[in-house]
Amino acid sequence: MSLASFIQSATLESLEKLYGVRFTEKDFQVSMTKPEFKGDYSIVFFPLLKALHKKPEDLGNELGQKILELNPGTFFSFNVIKGFLNLEFSDGILNEFLHTKYNNRQYGFSDPKGETVMIEYSSPNTNKPLHLGHLRNIFIGWSMSKILKANGYDIVKTCIVNDRGIHICKSMIAWKLYAEGATPDSTGTKGDHFVGDYYVKFNEVYQQQMQELMAGGMDKKTAEREAPVMKEAQDLLLKWESGDKEVRALWAEMNGWVYKGFDTTYNRIGVGFDKVYYESNTYLLGKKYVQQGLDNGVLFKKEDGSVWIDLTNEQLDEKLLLRSDGTSVYMTQDIGLAAEKFQEYPLKKSIYVIGDEQIYHMKVLKAICRRMNFPFADEIYHLSYGMVELTTGKMKSREGTVVDADDLIDDMIKTSAEQTAALGKVEGSTDEELSKLYEILGLGATKFYLLRVDPKRKMVFDPKDSIDFHGFTGPFVQYTYARIKSILRKANVSVEEFNYDISSETLLPLEKQLILQLETFESAVSESGSEMNPSIIANFVYGTAKQFNSFYTEHSVIQAENQAKKNLRLALSIMTANTLCSGLKLLGIQVPERM
Repeated sequence: MSLASFIQSATLESLEKLYGVRFTEKDFQVSMTKPEFKGDYSIVFFPLLKALHKKPEDLGNELGQKILELNPGTFFSFNVIKGFLNLEFSDGILNEFLHTKYNNRQYGFSDPKGETVMIEYSSPNTNKPLHLGHLRNIFIGWSMSKILKANGYDIVKTCIVNDRGIHICKSMIAWKLYAEGATPDSTGTKGDHFVGDYYVKFNEVYQQQMQELMAGGMDKKTAEREAPVMKEAQDLLLKWESGDKEVRALWAEMNGWVYKGFDTTYNRIGVGFDKVYYESNTYLLGKKYVQQGLDNGVLFKKEDGSVWIDLTNEQLDEKLLLRSDGTSVYMTQDIGLAAEKFQEYPLKKSIYVIGDEQIYHMKVLKAICRRMNFPFADEIYHLSYGMVELTTGKMKSREGTVVDADDLIDDMIKTSAEQTAALGKVEGSTDEELSKLYEILGLGATKFYLLRVDPKRKMVFDPKDSIDFHGFTGPFVQYTYARIKSILRKANVSVEEFNYDISSETLLPLEKQLILQLETFESAVSESGSEMNPSIIANFVYGTAKQFNSFYTEHSVIQAENQAKKNLRLALSIMTANTLCSGLKLLGIQVPERM
């Protein structure tokens, strides 16, 4: 039980014994005491005043005295300021916490619940490389998979690959017309970049042909439809849908190039999936459910034969599910895939990491599943996130608007090398050690910066700001971890063998504040899981790193005043390092042992 939870329980018990009234945890708040006031945790009891007909000062004093009376030795003192009861824990309680948790590598993590959660992220198209927007999506998905696992859930990580449709055929027709048999191997180009270049080539040719047609007197809409290269791409799509062997073979080969490129990027950034779905296999799944909906009267047909659902009573309008020619739309296949997921796995929840531009689409999906009485409808969860913007426009873009993920990572690793060298933190390291360090720092900076903002918010990505060793960044937290490991090496302390006994020393303010900060890790893990928000963990590890640096600036660990103080501070250092490591791992970030 966390200290905050303990205070909630103690407050409820004290209120009942004092006034014979049963309250719930929702009737008051418990939070850490603001720095300008004396205390560790504060009970905000404003909401209780009316129910108990008490003055703030009287209620605060009566409640504080009762809490101390019922929990002897737990609290040192209390004070009341208006509607706040500020409690100060005894040194013994905090020392006991440190003693039992300082070297527990599983601290903050819950026992298995025996429930499974699926989380879908990345969802790339096979006509272009992964980009900056994908990175935010991927890092949120991967991090939430780790955070939910830390909360006790079994996790299934999935990806849906959009590997069919006109956008794929555009790359295919451009390759057929202009590649002259070139391949990723023959050109030395990464597969997803290679195919993406032909998608760009298609757009260049398409725009040129449209301009020529419009120059000849054709209106824009007709030119868009009649451009020869677009007609060829559409013909290719028809052949693909009819199962043409030659077209299917080229499609499989080009997608294979892309998958190989994607895998290289995924491996480099340290993410993966337990199950990959492909749109080419799922786009027909929903048709049987459409027929069931028609049979049950949930769906209806229009005169042209198209199938719809009326969601106007839910402020979602009418939604097309089958075109008049019997072909499905994205919503159709999403219904089928949603059902298949719950058939394959005993899911407690199915989470979709998708940008906030798809909020309406996901509301419609849930509404349709409810109307069709699917038992899993309410277990569909849209983890929406805001788009990523840049401070300085383009860094390096393949289409003029999209920042390529591989280029961004290369740039971040290069920047981390420059910053680390400028700070003089690389002396005595081999080239191999430095290369690994720069990779860890560059990737850590990228992940932390993209995860430190609440997913629901749009964000601005600033490469230079993200690598700052003194700012709200991954490298700052990583450097703090490495600094602690250096302290432990100098102290000749083996983490596995160090035995910290409960110190009888009085805790100094900065020692106490660091213990209290570490104690909130369990709550941060729980809250980030329930809120689906990795930024809570990012803020926690940053706050912990700041707190440790403040402590270490004022107090020596190795040259402590006495052996008891040295042992206490070594235990504090070990627990801080372990907690920073655990927290960063939840964000998918590695820690360097040396810097």
